[in-house]
Amino acid sequence: MCAVTSLDDEVFVSRYGSQQIEVYDASTFALQRHLSVPDLGAQQQGIAACPRNRCLYVSDDHNSGVHRVDLVDSMEPVKMWSVASRPVGLSVNREHNLVVACCEANVLQEYTTLGTFVNEIRLQVGVLTSPWHAVQLSTGVYVVSQNTSPGLVTVVGLGGQVVYSYGQSQTSGIGPMSGPSSLAVTANDDIFVADEHNDRVLSINRATSCVQVLDLSVDGGIQAPRGMCLDSSRGRLYIGEWGGEHRVLVFDGFYTV
Repeated sequence: MCAVTSLDDEVFVSRYGSQQIEVYDASTFALQRHLSVPDLGAQQQGIAACPRNRCLYVSDDHNSGVHRVDLVDSMEPVKMWSVASRPVGLSVNREHNLVVACCEANVLQEYTTLGTFVNEIRLQVGVLTSPWHAVQLSTGVYVVSQNTSPGLVTVVGLGGQVVYSYGQSQTSGIGPMSGPSSLAVTANDDIFVADEHNDRVLSINRATSCVQVLDLSVDGGIQAPRGMCLDSSRGRLYIGEWGGEHRVLVFDGFYTV
């Protein structure tokens, strides 16, 4: 499995079972170095980069924690703190804090870059379960993937209430989502969804609520996409596969999506 994120001219990849983060050049895709994360459990489902705090965050499903990797300070490069049960997807919000989707606890938790607890959003019981990834929209609310089959992508308020849910499109005939995992959000709040069990990536137009399959051409097709990162500065979408050869796929041309 590949969790992937990017920062400046580098791409960071976390692989299942490894205690090292692979660092690649974003222009040449050459492997540059490895970052060691001691005590990182085998199940790392999420990775996120913070440009302000110059660090990486890696979720540790096995140990119910988050590891912070400092990209500047070599004296204390890695810090870990505990979070609620089964942390998976990670994102950085508008306050430059870390947002952790805790799948088993059914909550979103917010922490400062030093691991201080800020806030918890308890998701609406019986309506939204198994949150995999949460990303803040420009309006302040969060879009959350529900990693179930059939699956949902839901916009939730800061009190955990459901604002809107996207499931099967009534206009495009794409069928229901199955195991949606990572999300990526554009500057105008359009949403990309890694629809893992359907081996595809979906796009959701926030203005029209239309759900479509992204036309992404790759040899052998996309195999169980789970990790995903949108690099807006390069107009590039990175996708990490859970299935097949566990590749990181790179797609350009996303400047105007």
